[in-house]
Amino acid sequence: MPPQDEAALIAQLNAPIAPERLSALASLIALHPAAPTNGGAGRDVNNHIHTTYSFSPYSPAKAVWMARQAGLATAGIMDHDSVGGAREFIEAGRIARLPVTVGAEVRVSLAGTPFEGRRINNPDQSSVAYVALHGIPHSRLDAVDEFLKPIRASRALRNRAMTSRLAALLAPAGLTLDYDADIVPLSLWSEGGEITERHILDAVAKKLLAKFGPGTALTGFMRDALGMEISAKIEAMLHDPANPHIEYDLLGAMKGTLVEKFYIPATDECPNIRDLATFANTNGIIAAYAYLGDVTDSVTGDKKAQQFEDSFLDELFASLAAFGFHAVTYMPSRNTRAQMERVMALCEKLGLFQISGEDINQPRQKFVCEAMRDPFFAKLHDAAWSLIGHEKLATANLADGMFSPKTISTMPALETRVAYFRDAALGMKASTQH
Repeated sequence: MPPQDEAALIAQLNAPIAPERLSALASLIALHPAAPTNGGAGRDVNNHIHTTYSFSPYSPAKAVWMARQAGLATAGIMDHDSVGGAREFIEAGRIARLPVTVGAEVRVSLAGTPFEGRRINNPDQSSVAYVALHGIPHSRLDAVDEFLKPIRASRALRNRAMTSRLAALLAPAGLTLDYDADIVPLSLWSEGGEITERHILDAVAKKLLAKFGPGTALTGFMRDALGMEISAKIEAMLHDPANPHIEYDLLGAMKGTLVEKFYIPATDECPNIRDLATFANTNGIIAAYAYLGDVTDSVTGDKKAQQFEDSFLDELFASLAAFGFHAVTYMPSRNTRAQMERVMALCEKLGLFQISGEDINQPRQKFVCEAMRDPFFAKLHDAAWSLIGHEKLATANLADGMFSPKTISTMPALETRVAYFRDAALGMKASTQH
């Protein structure tokens, strides 16, 4: 096939409807039946890939293609407040012969806990934390969607109010910002997708680039009119007329320093952390706290230096276990070795399942976390396969999930369960290859 035809298929991976996307994926897999390993010896994994159902350059089908071409052995979808792309992701994994897992990322309230009023793992507000729902049994996807619908509805009301605030900041420059006209079309809201602050900022980025283009006029407006801080690294990116990712770089810069100027704290849309844990456990889902850790230099460029949960981590992790959480997810490339050693030791002490995932939501990010190739993180590879096994077995019968009362009764030790579900997943993979 000529290169231009293959390029057209890759472009079709982001077509408007899922059948077209999946058809393009099938054609691409037929052209490239052997998946690359790209130096990872078939062990690279990533359980935290955002898609167009929250904010990302990648549809579920394209995310699977990108994951496969990056050499991932497994991949996981993780959209904010949405499982709208989960079934497409599952089918894309089947087409690409790439084992996948599905999840969703939500914010929870810690009101009424010892952590009320504290900055936890959320750069935008206190008392609210990001958590991940991992290994969602496919039989419970509709139940999860029903759980998330009111969250999306409440967030939409807050989004409108934040858009009005931001529009007032832009008005002196003759720029308008309309939620329905400028922001909703950037999302898959009508298909059960979520609209996040990144969608709002993306609409602004488009308008700023249309008015100013790359260069000093753009960065001057950001500093003078919007009161933003811009690092030398970001400024160089925004001055480069050949930068293919300038829109995302501009968005990232605004995420780090502009959001606080129009942000309205989330309230009604955040379920209580205990209620979230109860829902997850009832539906065979693994609720995981998303460790952030104190930030010095943000890898993704969208977080400023700030202190988060490190000063009270022991107390927090012990409380998470008491609330009904069974796991912690973290990103090895984002933290220091000392931070990782502390997190891992606390997880082992408290019997918390350790999961990894690199937060993929913009084109500069690599799907592969090379830091995870360090033998120090070997257990995270097993964890990814354990998630696959859990998801498959719990889909058939919730009682067979990794943290069901039945499973814990027969296999009390976490390491025994991790090995069991890992081997189950690898056995399933082997059976599909023959």
